[in-house]
Amino acid sequence: MQKVIEIRSFIAALIAVSIAFTYLMLPFFSVILWACIIALLFHPLHTKILQRSPRRENTAALLTLLACIVIAVTPTLFLTSAFIKQGTAIYQQLESGQIEPSLWIDQVRTAFPIIDNVLATLGLDIGKLKQQLGSLSVDAGKAMASNALAIGQNTLAWFVSLGLMLYLAFFMLRDGASLIPVLIRALPLGDERERLLMQKFAEVTRATIKGSLVVAMVQGALGGLIFWFLDLPGPVLWGVVMTVLSLIPVVGAGLIWLPVGLYLLATGNTSDGIILIAFGAVVIGLVDNILRPILVGRDTKLPDYLVLLSTLGGFTMFGMTGFVLGPLIAVLFITFWEIFSREFNVMIEDTYDEDETANLGSDNPDS
Repeated sequence: MQKVIEIRSFIAALIAVSIAFTYLMLPFFSVILWACIIALLFHPLHTKILQRSPRRENTAALLTLLACIVIAVTPTLFLTSAFIKQGTAIYQQLESGQIEPSLWIDQVRTAFPIIDNVLATLGLDIGKLKQQLGSLSVDAGKAMASNALAIGQNTLAWFVSLGLMLYLAFFMLRDGASLIPVLIRALPLGDERERLLMQKFAEVTRATIKGSLVVAMVQGALGGLIFWFLDLPGPVLWGVVMTVLSLIPVVGAGLIWLPVGLYLLATGNTSDGIILIAFGAVVIGLVDNILRPILVGRDTKLPDYLVLLSTLGGFTMFGMTGFVLGPLIAVLFITFWEIFSREFNVMIEDTYDEDETANLGSDNPDS
């Protein structure tokens, strides 16, 4: 009885301490997650560097981290700066009246009369739609301006988070291989199950980053380039917006380039409108179909509807980090139920065989 009480008390204390530690680390959740993602993505490069200079784990991890900074962090800083600058400029134009979204609707309606019939069929009021579009544009501009101010005010905190992420990524790269056996030994889920779950975590994380983020960045870059080529305002701003929209399956960057192309056609810029729509449909639209099968194996591909729902749910719950966490949670959910279904069915079959053997033995008079 005393041993049982000791074990139960220890488990209760273990759970309490684990909950307290999780609550303590919760403010750094995004930092820890992206440090793990960096370690997973750059692990092959770290392995190659380590093969050329064995027994220099610190040097290999540092060189890998420098490559990550050059490839990912520095371009992100430049894009963020340009995005804030162009977003603030567009907000100022909206506030001063230089840009009037309601006029865009009138021009498009004049050029394409069928739009009135479609809106009437859907039961939408043109006047309310124009008012909502105007207020939405102003609100979006205000949000951009306020976020720009917040980023400027919290620059130090942002760089501290970036430094913590890179610092943690260094240790993940250096010690990640040795941490996995420790986790497998510590977790009480069964070694085979834990290896399968960790394998799925690594596969889905790489697949999401390569198959979603890289494809979205390519589509956003192409969208920004065509906006720049056609001398449209805010090419970096709209390129970043198209990148974010491309993270959402089905919706994609077409929410930006298609309305802009129709507006160009409606305002008489026929050649620019045709070029933008054709480029969006042929080049930007086909990037996903061409690059995703190359970058992502088909074994880890979720059904399209589940990708859409999990990505949208991830955005809703976790913000920008949700485009990774949403599909990851969906895959872990499926994996857990596959393990449960497989092992539960085996358990049922074993129990059934034992019952059959027992019944046969009871029916045999010589048993």
